[in-house]
Amino acid sequence: MTSDLSIKETRPVTDPARRKRTDQIADEIKKTIINDNLVPGDRLPQEKDLTTRFAAGKGTVREALKSLEVQGLIRTRTGPGGGAFIESMSETRAMSLLSNYLFTRQLSISDIYSLRKALEPVVAVSAIENMDEAGFDQLQQLISVYDRDPANDQERWDQLMAELDFHGVVASYSDNVLLAFICHFLQRLLKDLAVCKKIYKRQEPIERSEGIALQTRLIDAMRRRDAQQVMREHMHHAEKTMVALRATLDTAFL
Repeated sequence: MTSDLSIKETRPVTDPARRKRTDQIADEIKKTIINDNLVPGDRLPQEKDLTTRFAAGKGTVREALKSLEVQGLIRTRTGPGGGAFIESMSETRAMSLLSNYLFTRQLSISDIYSLRKALEPVVAVSAIENMDEAGFDQLQQLISVYDRDPANDQERWDQLMAELDFHGVVASYSDNVLLAFICHFLQRLLKDLAVCKKIYKRQEPIERSEGIALQTRLIDAMRRRDAQQVMREHMHHAEKTMVALRATLDTAFL
């Protein structure tokens, strides 16, 4: 009889640290960008210089560059004066890439608001010192888009988007780039999430008076340098409204 202790595992052991050579080179190119203080518009070293620096074949270097281009970090041009150039990734592109991670995952309105309730009050406080009259005017103009009943389906949609854009403006004045990006991303999810689109397309009138009152209070609170509590109240109200609208959507399908 053979003891279990004498049986050796024969399956191959994969080293989690092993990575494709192209991925390693892509990371090294990123380090080159940082170490050489390259900025958007600057050109990377020529392909032949990269093959020498990384002791890699031309095809491997090209694949690494293609990976960086797909990520939106560089762009390549052919012909005279061509090469690989540092690209400034737009917020929209970054959000599109991040959205791909969530594409096949179940995401609920409550998931989004659990973060919004935590982060939107913080981003409002961080925006206070930078908010100017142009910003306050923009917030008032957005409220004027949805302070009346919509005349048609298009205006209804535009009003709903403007309500989210209100918070986008607040976040854009934050001095915390990461916090602003996350808040903008959550706002975009509320625009793009399939269940939200279904809610927005329903014909039932939406009661906005309380939400508008809270946003008006928020503007006044930001002027007084005290916005956290009002934004917290507003986020709880917004979640309650969306969950209630989601419930009417479920009822419609019963």
